[in-house]
Amino acid sequence: MNPTRPRTRAGRSLAAPLAAASIAVLLSLGCAPQAMRGGEGTENPDLDRPALSVKLDREDINFLVADYLKHLETSRFWTGVIEQKERPLVAIWPITNETTQHIDDQMATLLSSIETALVNTGDVRVVDRGRQEALVQEIGMQQGAAFDPGSAQRMGKQLGVEYFFTGKISSVDEKLSGMRRIQYSLFLQVIQIESGIIEFQNEVTRSKAVKK
Repeated sequence: MNPTRPRTRAGRSLAAPLAAASIAVLLSLGCAPQAMRGGEGTENPDLDRPALSVKLDREDINFLVADYLKHLETSRFWTGVIEQKERPLVAIWPITNETTQHIDDQMATLLSSIETALVNTGDVRVVDRGRQEALVQEIGMQQGAAFDPGSAQRMGKQLGVEYFFTGKISSVDEKLSGMRRIQYSLFLQVIQIESGIIEFQNEVTRSKAVKK
């Protein structure tokens, strides 16, 4: 008798169910949701354009920041500053969230977008937010606190900053006949540190809606 024969039969008896299980897995993968990559340089360049909810997304933030910057760059204040000064140093105070939503991630994206937009103008120098946050801790200020002229002057002197960008984002939420619409407003000011004078301010809006 061949001593290996029983093991061969056992192996054959296990092979059939294992093969069937593998086929079932492969078939299920064929029906499973498939991930896709989107954005410039992919086969889905417009993947980020459709809104998936009424919450703020990157498309909304990019629009709000670009629209604000468009008005800022054509203002008398901005053109006057650029003509008179060689790339003044500016900083961005945390933007206050006055919506009813928890949008911490979106707020971080908003601050980064404002910082990037200002840097890319080439007209001003912008204090790195990491350095600013470290100074906030050093002088005992509360992170994310609303703009305070006294605190701004102290921080401005230590950073050598001439202007602060500060403001808020708010929303109006309405529902009617199965439709929900949220109107977002980004309000930003440019404040001269020494005098506390508001040199420029503007409000830009973006609406999102969903029908249930």
